[in-house]
Amino acid sequence: MRSRMPFSTIWVIVLLVGGYVALVFILFFFQSHLLYLPNVPSRDVVVTPDDAGLAYESVTIATGDGVTLDGWFVPARQARGVLLFFHGNAGNISHRLDSLKIFNELGLTTLIFDYRGYGRSEGEPSEEGTYRDAEAAWRFVTEGRHIPPREVVLFGRSLGAAIAADLATRVNPAALIIESAFTSIPDLAAALYPFLPARWLARFRYSTQAALVSVLCPLLIVHSRDDEIIPFAHGQRLFAVANEPKRLLELRGGHNDGFLVSRHAYMDGLHAFLQPHLRPLSP
Repeated sequence: MRSRMPFSTIWVIVLLVGGYVALVFILFFFQSHLLYLPNVPSRDVVVTPDDAGLAYESVTIATGDGVTLDGWFVPARQARGVLLFFHGNAGNISHRLDSLKIFNELGLTTLIFDYRGYGRSEGEPSEEGTYRDAEAAWRFVTEGRHIPPREVVLFGRSLGAAIAADLATRVNPAALIIESAFTSIPDLAAALYPFLPARWLARFRYSTQAALVSVLCPLLIVHSRDDEIIPFAHGQRLFAVANEPKRLLELRGGHNDGFLVSRHAYMDGLHAFLQPHLRPLSP
């Protein structure tokens, strides 16, 4: 005679299955809220470059599809070039003053801006939207400020690395620097959620790896072996598929502070990479 499964066991199984299905539903339909974090720690622009002792100009950038972006143009004295800064998925331009100071010390004028839906920029973030924003920022620098492409460096950190790499497939900058980059959103999701069909669920691509196959400008990949969010292996895989000329700069420190923990090695590495591709840094 077959023994029946206890009702309590059936109920536990139903709850577990129901919870799993609910989690899959949430991750599929609400993943934009997990990827784009303009309110973490705040959407407010809380400080300006002036608070870091940097001269700057507030600028607005028209995207061509009815959205206006907010940004800062931060000049460097006797600049060797212009760096176009694509920040990560959380916060806004006011949370990047440490990087602005470093780039300024390296003799780089910087244009940093907020994607649509971030900071004081209009609109709502989307993958296609961030690519449009990147193109608008490029036009602002090269057409609006009449800066030759050979003097412009694209820099992207984390999510911004995927955006910068995508832009580099369509324009001809002096160089591309990607920091703390992932190979793609599906790859990263599969690693973060191994108990879910993450690749199938991913509605965003942001494939840095696919973009780098087509990027021909000089490339610097910066990644920390201690990165707790995007494993160092992502940086290694990106370096493996990238075209020459390329360099890999290894840091120490976490995902969000590696460039500060390894500040001296970071600045030395960026300077050594940029030296052959931009004007010499004035003493």
